[in-house]
Amino acid sequence: MKPRGTFIRSGKVKDIYELDADHLLFYFTDRVSAFDVILPSTIPRKGEVLCKLSAYWFETLGVPNHMVGVEGTNAMVVRKMTMIPVECVVRGYLYGSLFERYSKGEVSIPVEKVLAAKLPEPYFDPTTKSEVKDEPITEEGIVSEGRMTAPELKEVKGSTISIYNKMSQRAAQAGFILADLKLEFGRRDGKVVLGDSIGPDEFRMWPADKYAPGKSQDSYDKQPVRLADKRRLQGEAGKSAEGRRADSATAPAPAGTDRPGKQQVRPHLRDVHGQEALAAVPGR
Repeated sequence: MKPRGTFIRSGKVKDIYELDADHLLFYFTDRVSAFDVILPSTIPRKGEVLCKLSAYWFETLGVPNHMVGVEGTNAMVVRKMTMIPVECVVRGYLYGSLFERYSKGEVSIPVEKVLAAKLPEPYFDPTTKSEVKDEPITEEGIVSEGRMTAPELKEVKGSTISIYNKMSQRAAQAGFILADLKLEFGRRDGKVVLGDSIGPDEFRMWPADKYAPGKSQDSYDKQPVRLADKRRLQGEAGKSAEGRRADSATAPAPAGTDRPGKQQVRPHLRDVHGQEALAAVPGR
């Protein structure tokens, strides 16, 4: 069924329609994204899951949010607001890009360098909000770049950690660990309001009975998709490198070289989306 309203734009996983001067309709598709890129495959009923989980959290968290109600299985009516250009990530475990940055000495946290180790307290780890690629940003950078005022940042940080703790408790009751969470906020009528969606695209959820630090964790989120796409990129990078070596072995030697038949080739790998394919793609 075609969503009602006037189409505005498509995001990575949602299509957005305008209903009137004050309301939008979020149409949750079955599209999948990884590393800020929309993948060619879809997952049946993924949009329904994301829509229903988002509605559940908006209804039960007790936090002011933009949801008005759900229509059908995968559409949500929300109030318009001005989104804050920051993704508010909070982490409870040393995992994903936080583990990589910690290993490189880019962040300092009082915890042993063990993959999936539990952090002493939730760690606020914001990123920029971008249509191309989200990047880590400091709290000082958020304020100096005008993304939020200092009072807004204090409110948003406190709310993000509070929501993470509430969701962690609910997940634990169901036998799961909420490893991390990404939230987005906006401004409406002079107040900060929770927006976007809250589902498997926005968190890592691990089965508690299989949790074991020091290894990759089983997960009920889109981490398996990230890993599969990472292996795809690495495989394409390997094939491209083999092709270049074969080409250079048969290429004529350029003038001035002392290695006949060999030509220096500067690696420049690109995936099907035109972005550089790295040997180790960072996770969220």
